[in-house]
Amino acid sequence: MIKRLCKTKEWLFELVPNNKSALTSIFESLQYKNYKLYFYGQIISLTGTSMQQVAMSWLVYRMTGSIMLLGTVAFLTQIPSLFVSPLMGVVNDRFDRKKILIFTQVLSMTQALLLATLVLTNTIQIVHILILSIFLGLINSLDAPVRQAFYTKLVPTNVLGNAIALNSATFNCTKLIGPTIGGILIAMVGEGICFLINSVSFIGVIFALMQINTDKPMTSAAKGNLWHEMKEGFIYSIGFLPIRSILIFIVILAVLSFPFPMMLPAFVKSELHGGSDLYGYFIAATGIGSLISTLYLAARKSVLGLAKIVMFACGIQGISLIAFSLTHIVWLLMIICFFIGFSYIACLASCNTLIQSLTDEDKRGRVMSYYTMAFLGFTPIGNLLQGYAAEKIGLSTIYLICGILVVLTAIAFGYYRPAIRKASRPIYVQKGIITEIAYGLQSSKN
Repeated sequence: MIKRLCKTKEWLFELVPNNKSALTSIFESLQYKNYKLYFYGQIISLTGTSMQQVAMSWLVYRMTGSIMLLGTVAFLTQIPSLFVSPLMGVVNDRFDRKKILIFTQVLSMTQALLLATLVLTNTIQIVHILILSIFLGLINSLDAPVRQAFYTKLVPTNVLGNAIALNSATFNCTKLIGPTIGGILIAMVGEGICFLINSVSFIGVIFALMQINTDKPMTSAAKGNLWHEMKEGFIYSIGFLPIRSILIFIVILAVLSFPFPMMLPAFVKSELHGGSDLYGYFIAATGIGSLISTLYLAARKSVLGLAKIVMFACGIQGISLIAFSLTHIVWLLMIICFFIGFSYIACLASCNTLIQSLTDEDKRGRVMSYYTMAFLGFTPIGNLLQGYAAEKIGLSTIYLICGILVVLTAIAFGYYRPAIRKASRPIYVQKGIITEIAYGLQSSKN
């Protein structure tokens, strides 16, 4: 009995934040000029991008009133990642990441400016939105995996974990600030201004990237045969149980739960009869949950237990979706949105941390491209399927079904978790380093 209680205590201890210095040292990587430039540029750019995402969803539903088209636009924005990301992973490892990022930021700025011009001149049509969504999807399929690997070149190895954590915190803060501002601006001056602000915001990150100078090479792998490197990255990703399991897990969540924000405008307008301000409040509640989740992960000292967090976060997300489908009380829905945001980041950040800590540096770009493909590539399929189904049976029913399936996914992941943990251990021993913080703020020798 005592042994069982001790084992249970140890099992639960892995979930508890245990790094007291984490929050006080979270800005450690900002002492390095290159990362500081990148950090502040990202804050400006990602805030504008979050505003555009909110404005785009609201614009499409306002123009068409169609949940199906709402899902279609989200599908076109992200589906290129499903097909292009593996190739872009090789590009990521072969070419200068700084130059690639400058190129993608210029293209993204152009896309936002075109949207702003069409909306502000009142000439926007749904066909324009569809074409520009495909264009943005192609840009993101190159940009996303490069972003994942780029900041690893901006700081020394001993503070790399801190840079990863701070990057995650930046993302979540902008996901909170951007949609809140966007929802207010949509109500006051319309969607066009949101697109215009986003286009201007790219100037900050482009300027920051141009100022970055580093002696570290911006590529990871030798320049070999393109298709051979793609094949090598694929075999490496699916041949190792922990990485393969995480990628499959992300694919399932991408189809079932990640489309939630894209469907939210339709739910607010059709089910609650609310406006863009209410939509902004829901997004803000989701963003607060995401930010708290980031701080929770940063306050953990050990990578041990991350798979357990993934399992619990997935369960919370499924239960939250079920609860969301069963109520129309606004204040209660906002609380549920908080838990959806918390579990969303807990799943993604923990999975990202596990993959980053297990992947060899010379294959990082390719592995992260498959992670991007799983996340961004399959989410649009979920958007499309849920959008089509919602037209037939309603969004509340879709949330209920998806919530049940997500809970079952959490149970399945929990079943395979011991095998994943057992397979991961030798890799940490082989490397001689164990990352000590989820999304890491410190590292120590094992």
